[in-house]
Formats: sequence, structure tokens, C-alpha cells
Amino acid sequence: MPALQSTLPSTIRFAPRLLLIAAAAVSLTACNAASRIGDIGKAPELSGIQDPHAQPGYQPVSLPMPTPLPTERNPNSLWRTGAKAFFKDQRANKVGDILTVNISIDDQAKLANESKRSRANGEKAGMPNLFGLEVGTLSRVLPAGANASSLVDLSSSTNNDGKGSVDRNEKIVLKVAALVSQSLPNGNLVIQGRQEVRVNYEARDLQITGVIRPEDITAQNTISYEKIAEARISYGGRGQITDVQQPRYGQQLYDIIMPF
Repeated sequence: MPALQSTLPSTIRFAPRLLLIAAAAVSLTACNAASRIGDIGKAPELSGIQDPHAQPGYQPVSLPMPTPLPTERNPNSLWRTGAKAFFKDQRANKVGDILTVNISIDDQAKLANESKRSRANGEKAGMPNLFGLEVGTLSRVLPAGANASSLVDLSSSTNNDGKGSVDRNEKIVLKVAALVSQSLPNGNLVIQGRQEVRVNYEARDLQITGVIRPEDITAQNTISYEKIAEARISYGGRGQITDVQQPRYGQQLYDIIMPF
């Protein structure tokens, strides 16, 4: 049986696997189509407010930390260890506090390159004599019409011209309130923020997460996005307009499986 399977064409041996993939794709498309049909005439639903720790796939941030310093207590002093002033600091400094993140992204990238390559090859071979046999004798041995003095004459030519260009211009100016979800041993804070805005039948979703230093938080309890380490900023949408801008699932599957 193994020998028989090895002789079967690869297309036949992989046919069940291809059918299984196609069936899975069709079932997923059907489920998504059913949910979309149920949402006809409805505005996109906004997600509920949830604890970031309870989100699926949530993982606490673990980074190299220095050795924590012992806290020195002075009962008769007005100064508090770690405080920046005698008065209460309104800036976010513990889990559950809220601060404002200012996002102002203005990125531009322009790149153009061109590469050319050309190549020409020529090969010519003959056999005027072989082991004492002259051209006339070889002509009787070779097929009719074959010329022993010019048996092989090959030539090839290639010419490639490739051009590529990138012209990107992105600009995002937003403000979003983020929640401190974790306090690291060295004092740095992990923040997570999400904002959803629905206009008619289109919902815009902004998400941001990262690690910040309390020292970078301004007196107005704000922080700029470029001071966020491991920043993850996502700005997208869902709804009728976004749906029209996306290619159909069949077209996406076709683009993936087609080798040419």
C-alpha cells in the first residue's frame, strides 16, 4: 500500500486535504454571511466596557526590573517617599488611574528604485571528425539532413527591467483616555485605552497600549505617544463603508491559494 501511495500523483494524494480546507473556508464564510445578514439595517454594535485583565489573550507585561529600593518612613515629616510635591499629585500613578494620551502621528516615506539586467548567451558546437571518421562518413551515420560540422547552435537572451516606488503619507491626530492596568516593580506603568465612536452606520475603533514612565506624565495628566514604550496603536473601523472597501472572502482565498 505505501508503494501504491507513492506512485499516485501528488494532486490525488492531496485532494482530501484541499477539499477539507475548502469546506472549512465555505463554513466560515457561511457563518460570517449569516451574522452579516442578521445585521442588515442595524448600526454596528459597540462593545461593552470590560476589565482589561479579563480580555481573552491578556498577558501581563514582564520586563527586566532593577532591584527595588527599601522605603524609608519618616512619621514626623510632611514629605512622602516618592512624592514630587507636598500637595496631592493628580497625575496617574497606580492601577485604575486614568490619563490622557495625545496621539499626533505625521509620517512620510518616499522611496524609488530601479534595477536593470541584460544577458546574452551563444553556444555552437560541431563534429567535423570523430575517431578518424570524416564529415562524409559521419553524415551517413547521422540522421538524414544532419550536418556534422554544425550539430549544436544555441543562443539565449534575457532582459529584465524592474522598478519600484513607495510614497506613503500618514497623519493621525487624536486624544484618548487610557487606564493604568499594571504597575511594574520599577515604577513604570502599563496603560491600555480604547475608544469607540459610531457615526450613522460606521464605527471607528481606537486602541492603544504600552509602557510609560510616571515622570513623563505632565502636570495636566497627559502623555505624548512618542514617550510610550512598546506602543501598540490601532485605528480602524467596521460597518458598511469598511465592508465595501474590503475584497470578498472568495477573492482573498483565491489570492492566497493561486501560485501565479
